[in-house]
Amino acid sequence: MPSRLAPALFLVVLSASAQSLSIKQLMSFLQSSVRMKQTDREVAHYLEKVKLSEKLDDRTVEELQSLGLGPKTVAALRGLRDQSQELKAAGLLMSDAKPAPKPPPSAAEQAAILDDVREYALNYSRSLPDYICTQVQRRYAAAAPGGKYRQYAGSDGPSWQLQDTLTIRLSYFEQKEDYKLILVNNSVTQADYTKMSGAVSTGDFGTMLRQIFEPKTETRFEWDHWATMRSHVSYVFSYRVLQERSQWHVSDRQTDIIPAYHGLIYVDQQTHQVLRVTMAAVGMPASFPIHTAEDVLDYDYQTLGDRQFLLPFKGEVRMTTADVLSKNDNEFHLYHKYSSESEIKYDTPDPIPDSQTREQPQK
Repeated sequence: MPSRLAPALFLVVLSASAQSLSIKQLMSFLQSSVRMKQTDREVAHYLEKVKLSEKLDDRTVEELQSLGLGPKTVAALRGLRDQSQELKAAGLLMSDAKPAPKPPPSAAEQAAILDDVREYALNYSRSLPDYICTQVQRRYAAAAPGGKYRQYAGSDGPSWQLQDTLTIRLSYFEQKEDYKLILVNNSVTQADYTKMSGAVSTGDFGTMLRQIFEPKTETRFEWDHWATMRSHVSYVFSYRVLQERSQWHVSDRQTDIIPAYHGLIYVDQQTHQVLRVTMAAVGMPASFPIHTAEDVLDYDYQTLGDRQFLLPFKGEVRMTTADVLSKNDNEFHLYHKYSSESEIKYDTPDPIPDSQTREQPQK
């Protein structure tokens, strides 16, 4: 309750005074609204009534977007920018200004980085030892906007409802993955994981990387931005795969299609190893029941024996149909070397905090 009262009170105080803000006051207000978790609609509604006393430029709007503002708030900021063009530029102190963005690597450096990443990706599966881990898959659903079920309210996103939690014994032996379902909602089961109703996913240990970087895929890469992932400064490249070169299968259990896709690759600046890969299908057939499909997989360093390996850490798979949105959160825990006697612990670890997979801007 206090966290909702504070921003509301801040709005009242500002409204009671003149609705004219300096750029510094605008920054302070938006930082407070994010910290207090004020909704996108509330912030945008207030900004629609504000007048600026100084000029708001494009660069400041971009900097404010990095706070994690919602789309309505960003649109309101752009409106303020347009209205303030005749005003004098803000005289911010140098201590308030952010340093110039870090320049991207040169074209030659980018090519060399991608060559290293390609070699790493194509040899990734062969470089891994045999091991076992616990995969926890939490499956969520929500009503799709405009579908036959009730549409989620507001602009804050879907109202996800947990459907079930699957605990899986995932073994990697002789470069092959094996998925054995152990628990469903913490109850022991003999069900076949691959035949479970609802969305399931496999191939997290190297398939995505290999398919993107195989020469026959002819993936097109471009520089995107700098980022920090779990304290690792990272190169981020965008990529695109044409449908005729794609090997990504999306299935509704009755029909299987192979779509074009695009996404981002996050590469550790120091090691040139992949920390995150994202995929999003492009041009799904109108007749296919799945309208959108997206996959995100984070890798992190895990110790096996006396060595560290980059292994799947946390992933998210999303799909959309006409009526239902689905989301699978996949987490990987308790890695250890494989042996025929290896057994999974019969419990479900707590969820990995979102902060562990949140991208941080490069400073």
